[in-house]
Amino acid sequence: MPSGLVALALGGFGIGLTEFLIAGLLPQVASSFTVSEAAAGWLISGYALSVAVGAIALTAATARLPRKQVLLGLVALFVVGNLLSAIAPNYAVMLLGRIVAALCHGSFFGIGSLVARSLVAPEKKSQAVAVMFAGLTVANVLGVPFGALVGERWGWRAAFWAVTAIGVLALAGIAALVPARAGRVHPATGTGGSDPIPSRSATGTGGAAFDPAPLQPAAEAGEPDPAPPSGLRAQVRAFRSWQVWLTLTATALSYGGMFGAFSYIAYTFTEVSGFAPADVAWLLMVYGVGLVVGNLVGGRAADRDRDRALVLALAGLTLTLALFGLLAGSATASVVLVFVMGVTGFASVPGMITRVTDYAHGAALAASANVSASNVGNALGAWLGGLAITAGLGYTSPLYVGAGIALLATVVMVIAARQARSPQVADRAPTP
Repeated sequence: MPSGLVALALGGFGIGLTEFLIAGLLPQVASSFTVSEAAAGWLISGYALSVAVGAIALTAATARLPRKQVLLGLVALFVVGNLLSAIAPNYAVMLLGRIVAALCHGSFFGIGSLVARSLVAPEKKSQAVAVMFAGLTVANVLGVPFGALVGERWGWRAAFWAVTAIGVLALAGIAALVPARAGRVHPATGTGGSDPIPSRSATGTGGAAFDPAPLQPAAEAGEPDPAPPSGLRAQVRAFRSWQVWLTLTATALSYGGMFGAFSYIAYTFTEVSGFAPADVAWLLMVYGVGLVVGNLVGGRAADRDRDRALVLALAGLTLTLALFGLLAGSATASVVLVFVMGVTGFASVPGMITRVTDYAHGAALAASANVSASNVGNALGAWLGGLAITAGLGYTSPLYVGAGIALLATVVMVIAARQARSPQVADRAPTP
């Protein structure tokens, strides 16, 4: 794996920390600015809303720019946002810093995934995406305890200074290690992405059949980076592909299933499994380790047979959540199943990203839309899980709700895989 992937993973780690560490710092921040807990909560929800908006808006606004330059600009925006948070004299500036930092989140992972896959041979593209997302999964494990530890020792501002420093390192790493040609424009389509696009005779694996004369990985190409000839219009046209919409739907539902259960997992642990509140932190770390494992295993599996790997991951998540609901009363089973929940929940992520960008002909807007879809799924799952608890169905009900949503994701993915094997409907995206 090229060293440029390490720089991208470091950027993902910093962005992930920014998202997660605030949860462990909210009491200190609320006390520092003399605001209510509800107002402090906007530092989390405002961030999430800005991710969904920024993923589409910034990707669209930078459609004609070279992707390395865009990544550098996004990381610079991330540094500025966290710097604002670190020096914020009042709550309003703190919230502004969170919003500014969040704007880069979706576009970084969307465009970064295209750059990551362009650094390797086509048969390793899902693994490359998994390496980049490894930074995010590790941040998921370390984010909350990192924020709490640093905040307790040196104050909450020190945590944001630390994340700002990580952003500066990522900025320098991307500038030095990511080739200028990374994520180059496909000469046949005028859209981004340096590996070949699935042909209309695709086998359904998303990687077994390609157009003739595939491009070499961008890292091996030496010619100057051409500007996209059709820019945003060509990227929007990519959304005419039925496979793009099926994949985005499966992404939203898969995240909805996982977060429908995860959003209330602390209550399940303490009220059903019998754990003490102090145990929740290490149980969440077990879940986070599962995310890391699932991300790496899922990337390898997707490069072998992507659609089969995605169907198995989603079916595995459905089964895991259903079993968790049945066995949540056992502390031992809960520890095992929360780990498996992390594995199956994130195993589909690398494959979903490469799938949507393949059928979108490498359009960065589709990759960023995949990030937005995941955030929509997060909100949907958390909302439905909360409704189940409010209806008096108990603290295992979000697990069953998540299983139902994950089952829908599996059905959608089965439909997408079957249609991908049909030459008539494999890819409806028009040639730009």
